[in-house]
Amino acid sequence: MQVVVLFDGVCNLCNRTVQFIIRHDPSGRFRFASQQSEIGQKLLAQHNIPISQALAGSVVVLEGDKVWLESDAVFHILYRLGGVWSIPAVLWFFPKRLRDWVYRMVAKNRYHMFGKLERCMVPTPELKQRFLDA
Repeated sequence: MQVVVLFDGVCNLCNRTVQFIIRHDPSGRFRFASQQSEIGQKLLAQHNIPISQALAGSVVVLEGDKVWLESDAVFHILYRLGGVWSIPAVLWFFPKRLRDWVYRMVAKNRYHMFGKLERCMVPTPELKQRFLDA
């Protein structure tokens, strides 16, 4: 099943995360869209996620009719990548409040810590099919 990652297209950390997923997803299971794009906004609306909440949380993962936010989204990505990347997913068993608190601290400070782009990334021609809004 296809996994869709909606990310903040101007966030350097988010863009690096997308590049990490692409490098470690040889089967091409993951698809991507920036939350600022038309398709990203449409998918957020279809799943009743306000854009302000999504951008504050910085990553949304959709698989079928299921939605993962905050730390759950990160752990679902790692789990779906499989192999050694699924090992950190055992942290999923830490209390959600603690995981999400750490996640929110990073998300809140991501522009300060990692920087911000002027505009959303443009995928290379080789990667274009992995992006829903390309």
